[in-house]
Amino acid sequence: MSKREALSRYNLIIKKLRKCPSDFNEIISYLEFESDLQKYNFVISKRTFLRDLDDIRSLYNIDIQYDFSRRKYYIDTEDQPEVQNKILETFDLFNALNISERIADDIHFEKHESKGTENIHGILHAIRNRLQISFTHKKYYSDNETNRLLEPYALKEYKNRWYVLGKDLKDLRIKNFALDRISEFEIRKMQFNRPADFNVNEYYEHCFGVIPREDQEVSEIVLSFSPLQGKYIKSMPLHQSQEILVDNDEELKVRLKMFITHDFVMELLSYSYKVKVISPQSLSDELKRNHIKALKNYE
Repeated sequence: MSKREALSRYNLIIKKLRKCPSDFNEIISYLEFESDLQKYNFVISKRTFLRDLDDIRSLYNIDIQYDFSRRKYYIDTEDQPEVQNKILETFDLFNALNISERIADDIHFEKHESKGTENIHGILHAIRNRLQISFTHKKYYSDNETNRLLEPYALKEYKNRWYVLGKDLKDLRIKNFALDRISEFEIRKMQFNRPADFNVNEYYEHCFGVIPREDQEVSEIVLSFSPLQGKYIKSMPLHQSQEILVDNDEELKVRLKMFITHDFVMELLSYSYKVKVISPQSLSDELKRNHIKALKNYE
């Protein structure tokens, strides 16, 4: 059996179990159907199937478990749901891009430079082993480059961009650095002690994006969206604290509890007339000032 055939079978098993938990016979029936469709022989014994589960776990970090009460296999996403969902999302993308050698005529990609993902593995190694990292950093609003020495605490994703969070040893403050703005990355041999009370989820709990506001209190924000825009807001909430207050043919009104940051203001401005700030008044005034400035560009 070729490696390609085995990998295709792994993909089919994952695809089947993502749709619904299934027993061994249901999985084999599905593999038989796909065998006729793709002109391959995907049918396997129970012993080979169990080996496949180990291979899937090793290759893709997708954990398939057996529920003895239902007598069905299922993909376990309860331990780290965000991580598992990201793995499955990446798995879908990988399989889509791997179907052909030439796909430029079938998929239109965004044109952008590297987003620094080549350093993710090394940074994660440094985080887990409590090793300092050094790199050269260039800000968006400055042409000057600075050398940084960092104690890395965590990686953060925001809007398809990756950041490393850690203590900058220049001023001992916790900061974010965009991976696409760093170069000359190096893992140092110097170890550090990570604060025992630091929790990355708590650190970002009330944040929008990657910029924390340690100098302000958490604000209660009420927003009113147009019905159409409200459908998008419901399908992709602005923040984990989002709570629906009103949902009818006139509006979607939501409440958020978070820091008011520049990134959040820019996000609201992107909705233009489709959103209205109900409270706090200070946020409403800030959006009003920005809209007035934008209007002046067309006078």
